Amino acid sequence: MNQEEMSTKFYNVGLSYKKADAKVRGAFSITKENQKLLLEEAKSKGIEGVFVLSTCNRTEITGFAKHPFELITLLVQYSNGTVEDFINVSNVYKNKDAVKHLFYIATGLESQILGDYEIVGQLKEAFRLAKEVGTTNAYIERLMNLVLQASKDVKNNTKLSSGTTSVSYAAIQYLLENVEGYDKKNILIYGLGDIGKNTCKNVLEYTSNKMISLVNRTKETAISFKDSHPEVTVVDYQDLTSKIEESDILIVSTGAVVPTVTKSDVANNKKLLILDLSMPENVDASVQEIEGVTLINVDELSRITDKTLETRKNEIPEAEKIINKYKQEFNEWISLRKFVPAVNALKETLQVIQNEEIDFQSKKIKDFNVEQAEVISSRLIQKITTQFVKHLKDEDTSVDQSINVISKMFNIKEMVLNENN
Repeated sequence: MNQEEMSTKFYNVGLSYKKADAKVRGAFSITKENQKLLLEEAKSKGIEGVFVLSTCNRTEITGFAKHPFELITLLVQYSNGTVEDFINVSNVYKNKDAVKHLFYIATGLESQILGDYEIVGQLKEAFRLAKEVGTTNAYIERLMNLVLQASKDVKNNTKLSSGTTSVSYAAIQYLLENVEGYDKKNILIYGLGDIGKNTCKNVLEYTSNKMISLVNRTKETAISFKDSHPEVTVVDYQDLTSKIEESDILIVSTGAVVPTVTKSDVANNKKLLILDLSMPENVDASVQEIEGVTLINVDELSRITDKTLETRKNEIPEAEKIINKYKQEFNEWISLRKFVPAVNALKETLQVIQNEEIDFQSKKIKDFNVEQAEVISSRLIQKITTQFVKHLKDEDTSVDQSINVISKMFNIKEMVLNENN
């Protein structure tokens, strides 16, 4: 590990649905553009291993820092939140706890809807952007590789993500349980990101409704979706307000940073159910002042539970076993990174002693066989270093303590370790 890493610790700082409601999370949501700017600034400041995750359930920054406030400052700077608000709802994980947190996120154990697998795609995209900007390092790349392997293992070998349970599914479940005659309602879906598309697919799969309209700022996206789902109708973006007036149900899932649906877009004296799946919220809360309008956000939808979630809860212990296996593999890799430089330093020190002693004996002893002495002493050095490696790999060994003892015995300054991780 380089000297910069040795003076820092591995942190994950952020906030989630556990402490922050949808309004607060919306304030700390970071746009894609700002995520890139944040990463570029982190890079310019020499902050390594950084990536940003901003979803409807959480906003987090992960990376190496001398103090977590370095990362907190970046998070606040590139969102619309304040330090004071962040402190009230924040989580700060360090070193091993930060590693564990990432495993739990990727496997769905930290999702607002237990086992929600949509987070994996979001995590991959966050890491892809970090690699593109150049803020990753060997540590975070190895960690993310194992985190994603664990996620895949949990999905394939447990029932934690069985059934269909996500925010997009919670939306359709809400309709099925709370809207009478949902098959004959005019449904307008506004926004065709991943959640919007999945929600539309769920409406088509779980209902026989043939009155589904789509509005997207980029019309080509909606037309492309219609190619594989001809049952839906595509509406021009400029006709959004008039289409809302005709609708019974409005499902909003856009990526805007401010509300795009306000009181002026909603007709008076007409019943309208609005499901806002966006983060930050894209429907102004004032629409609830209009008689007949019901507004439901992601937090309310995520409280919905069913038998699928009960099944998933029973899978948590098995998922944790899988996580522990990959965490152990990561810890072994960290140990290897620690003691390989130490072993090499010991070997180089022994070789210096070897050369000095052979040189001394060759001058002192007549007909001294230098070649044989080099062969024998080299084999001894190899056996000593091999035994040292075996000792360090033993699960009962304190790697740091053992290396410190050897470094003091042989006065090897290069063996100074990074104990942060």
